[in-house]
Amino acid sequence: MIRLFTDTSANLSTELIEKNNITVIPFSYTVNGVTQEYKKIDDFDPKSFYADMRAGAQIKTSMINIVSFILPFEEALKAGDDVIYIALSGAVSGSANAADIAAGELRESYPDRKIEVINSYGAGLGEGLLTLRAAKMIKDGLSFDEVVKGVLELRSRICQYFTVDDLKYLKRGGRLSNIEAAVGILLNIKPVLTGDSTGHIVTIGKARGQMAALNALAEKYDKLCKDKSDHIYINHSDNQEAVDQLIELLRKKGFTGEPVVVVYEPVCGTHVGPGALALFFEGTKK
Repeated sequence: MIRLFTDTSANLSTELIEKNNITVIPFSYTVNGVTQEYKKIDDFDPKSFYADMRAGAQIKTSMINIVSFILPFEEALKAGDDVIYIALSGAVSGSANAADIAAGELRESYPDRKIEVINSYGAGLGEGLLTLRAAKMIKDGLSFDEVVKGVLELRSRICQYFTVDDLKYLKRGGRLSNIEAAVGILLNIKPVLTGDSTGHIVTIGKARGQMAALNALAEKYDKLCKDKSDHIYINHSDNQEAVDQLIELLRKKGFTGEPVVVVYEPVCGTHVGPGALALFFEGTKK
């Protein structure tokens, strides 16, 4: 049997986790120095969390330790299962590297079992989308190696585009230069960003105001979407108005599927800040 793992930054609901037999590694964060841990996305209050951010609360994240991976992975291996873990992008977190180290140690102890750590090159529902597709492959009866191969191929086509309301959060996390942030804040620039082919966050455009940024996301969808009847996935940081506007724009571009909309959980939300919005879908290319 294949045991599928991801982490709380995949932004998957309890319903999707249970339906797809996914095991989730919990991440933690601090609010004004007090550690908070959540084992599922339903365990936090997004309105309160983003209100605290807007009010200036000091929220920080930290890398998960290796033992936090070894314990759940080893439990599966001891039960005779093979392990696939789909991780938050290694370009924005050290968790994928920590999981790699844990996997290396466990391979020595369980040479007859298979264990694979897959860097999703994504965050939020970009990571979540890849995890859900892996779960479907497992349900369809694909072998361990076939699932890994399929996930790696799909990873190269998961499109992830987003915009933020306040550039200071990307600047604070080192994901935007001081100059880019200063100019953007001064001119009310809303950057259009993407996760590139190695999971790094890069700016691909600049829009004057939120609506222009949403139009840019809709244009990317129109150009790259593989199947407009398929689900799309949207993360936001307490910005339902922008979600509704984006879905309306996508409908005009031919989107006929169902949107999966989730408020960013704390770890991703800390780095993009309140008001951010991200769109994820399977494309013909990245």
